[in-house]
This record gives sequence, C-alpha cells and structure tokens, in this order.
Amino acid sequence: MPRPYALLRASFPHVTSVGGFVNTSMPRDIAIGKEGRLYALCTGNAGPIAILNLEDEDLGSFGAPGFGFRLPSYKCNQRNRDWPVQDGALLWHVQIIVDRDEILYISDQGTDRITIYDRFGEYLGKWGEHGSSDGQLDRPSGIAFDYDENMYVVDTMNHRVQQFTKNGVFLNKFGSYGTGDGELDMPWGIHVDELGDIYVVDWRNDRVQKFDSDGNFIFKLGSSGTGDGQFNRPSGIAVDRHGDIYVADCGNDRVQLFSQEGRYVQKFVGDATMTRSTLKRTLTANKKYFRVRESAEAVGLDAAKFFSRPVSVRVDDEFRMYVADHWNFRFQVYQKEAYPLSEDEVAPPLRAASTGSA
Repeated sequence: MPRPYALLRASFPHVTSVGGFVNTSMPRDIAIGKEGRLYALCTGNAGPIAILNLEDEDLGSFGAPGFGFRLPSYKCNQRNRDWPVQDGALLWHVQIIVDRDEILYISDQGTDRITIYDRFGEYLGKWGEHGSSDGQLDRPSGIAFDYDENMYVVDTMNHRVQQFTKNGVFLNKFGSYGTGDGELDMPWGIHVDELGDIYVVDWRNDRVQKFDSDGNFIFKLGSSGTGDGQFNRPSGIAVDRHGDIYVADCGNDRVQLFSQEGRYVQKFVGDATMTRSTLKRTLTANKKYFRVRESAEAVGLDAAKFFSRPVSVRVDDEFRMYVADHWNFRFQVYQKEAYPLSEDEVAPPLRAASTGSA
C-alpha cells in the first residue's frame, strides 16, 4: 500500500492493557504472531517468553529457569567467559521478532548471539559470537527484518548496525562511534520500514537516525531533554504503514509520535486500565493484598495508569500500538484512527501577504 500524500489524524485512544506480574514480569518487547498470538519477552521471574492475546488470556510460556537459564549475576560479565549458557537458554535478552513462518528470533546481550525458537517454544538454533570483526557482536540489542527477511542487528558496543541472513551469514555493516551524522553511540532499537529505510535509536546521543537500505544517512530527529521532540535515553522504535514514527522515550517515561518527515506530532504518557489477569488475581487475593490496594487508593491511583520505563514500542497491521511498560509489568495498547488524504484533498500552502502598495 503506497503511503498517503497527507494524513488526517482523528484520535489515538488507549483500548486495553494486557499482562501482569505473574506472566509478564518486567517486559522488554513484544512480537505479533498469527491468530492473535502475542509473544512477550520478559526479564522477571515468569520466564523469558510469555504467550498471550488481546483478551489477556495466558496461552503458556517457555524458556523459564528450568531451561538452564543462567548462573548468578555476579558471574555474568564480559570478562568472565567461562560461565555456561545452554543452547536454548537466554541470559540478557533484549528484543524479539517473528518471521513469516512464525519463527521467533531473540537478541541476547549476555551471550552475544541470536537465539531461535518455533512458536511452541522448541529451540531451533543460534548464531553469533563475541568480537568486533565483521559478523561478530558485542552486546546486540535491537533486531529487525527487511522485506527479504534479512536481519539487521544493532551491535551496541561496537557502535554499528550489521546485516545478516536470518541464518547468521554476514552481509553488510554501517555506522561507527561518534556524534556526527551517520555516527552512533551505543545504539539500541531499530526498525526497517516497508520502503527499506532503516531507523536506528541512537541511545547515548538521545536521537533517532534514518538511513537508506545501504546505510547512507538520510536525516535525524531529537536531542537531549524533556521537551516535545526531545529524548532521555530512547530505546525502542516502530514505523507504521503511514510512515509515522514511534519512539519509546524510556528515560522520560513516554512514547513520542513523529510524522514521516520527523515532525513532532504527539506524546503518550500512559492510560492503563487494570488488566484482566491482574483483576483476577486481585479478586482471589488475601486480605493483606486488599489492604495494600485500599491504602494506594487513599492517596490516589492516577499514577498507576502512567508508563514506567517504556522500553519498546511495536505497531501491527491494524495500526494498534503496543508499549512494553517495563516497571509496571504490562503492555498498554492504543488504536490509531487516521484517514489518508490525496493531494487534491489538501489545501495548498498559504502565500505570504504582500507588503507592497496597490
């Protein structure tokens, strides 16, 4: 579908919240599967991958600690390479994406690799190794497929982006350390749009950069700060089929929306409702839980609806936006309502008034 000449944005309401402490503890990212399946990548005690849907039904999970999950955290650093991480296990997982066959790919900073599962949780393989040479990785974070399902991997500590086949064969790279156009400082999130352009969240530079499919710089947006269009350690990014750009402004506890030209449009700060799974837990909880809840209500529950460290944002084909509300153990979901406009439906720019005399 071609992008519209212009866009009439009508509304963008919050429609639901899904997940909760039990099944989506400290969520990092979400992948949108078929038949309504949502794959939530989590870092809390529920296990890495929880499967749910928009009705907040618990459809199972896999990759839990019994998988040979990890050793104590004091051993988990890049100077200590002797700790074993079993095949199929995850350590410091960051992002999850799904291909057309609903195969799941997960980036893992702790093991410098990409781990692969089918949708039932069966381990299929891995690729990647630590280093700075072509094809090697140092704390990989954001991952994204292009149209041909080649994978772009944000190689965070090497301050670059690398392109691979989805089986791990190195194809290309771009980026280097710095603050100039096309340079990166600890990049994080990434998205490849339907036109093949690449958007990289330049985490430590508090900005987003756009590149073409060959890695040539196109434009940048954002700067450090708390104002509209500014960022404080942004992390995730998504671009919808209208060309609108969504950025998880993690340090400012919000998501910001920009037009395809990079113009600031609006921000989202959170509008959560109680999820169905949380409500069920509340209604079956003991009296102590209710006393805690009642105490919170006494001082006001407004704060409970807001984002707390939103680390990723995703948009599906129905223009629903999913935000990983990390410290609130949930995902907040919004629905975009917008109408494409053709050139003849948009008034031409106003001409400057004449200052001359008649």
